[in-house]
Amino acid sequence: MISTLGVRVGWINGSADTVPTSGSVTWLTRINATGEIALDTNTIDASALEDYVDRSIAGRASTGGTYSITVNVTPDTMTEWAAVFAASKANNGVWIQEWSPQNPTMSDWIFVQTPQQFPKAAKEQNSLLTVEITCAIVNYAGQAAAVDTPSV
Repeated sequence: MISTLGVRVGWINGSADTVPTSGSVTWLTRINATGEIALDTNTIDASALEDYVDRSIAGRASTGGTYSITVNVTPDTMTEWAAVFAASKANNGVWIQEWSPQNPTMSDWIFVQTPQQFPKAAKEQNSLLTVEITCAIVNYAGQAAAVDTPSV
């Protein structure tokens, strides 16, 4: 069994086509959660006139198109995310590295474009102020070598 204790999320510039293999990741603080990326397989109709039942073959997998990160709102996290938004706008996206101490040599890699504006956080009685940042998935690379590891 693997826990999520110690998981870190960071970002790095790079080309959307190639997972970074070197460089320094900027680690983000106070990440509350990251969204799941489920790969739903599309099907291609492979039926012919003689078939009485549809036949299909596997097609592309779909990521669903978006990836969300829930952030605890603090003055520091707002500053951190302003830098992510600026880099995403300047470079047409950024690579997100999700690193876990349970598997320190590998990470999940997603190239995303942030929204055009910072989202508004919901406000509720007696609760932690968080904001969900929903990004467009440009390239989901899955598991690849960790480029950088945080100080733990």
